[in-house]
Amino acid sequence: MSTEEIKSPCVSICALDENDICMGCYRSADEITDWFMATDEQKHELLRVARKRRQASTSIQLL
Repeated sequence: MSTEEIKSPCVSICALDENDICMGCYRSADEITDWFMATDEQKHELLRVARKRRQASTSIQLL
């Protein structure tokens, strides 16, 4: 079992798009706010969802 802290995916590009998704880390405004109180399991899920959003965004930009 790891005791290493899960770091925030924030990249200091804090700008929300029209859907309230950060264009830097791809978390929603609520997810950003909830990060500090989230369990490790919840943080892993937030990272997974943000990664999925980033991949979808990259796919759309390539079209």
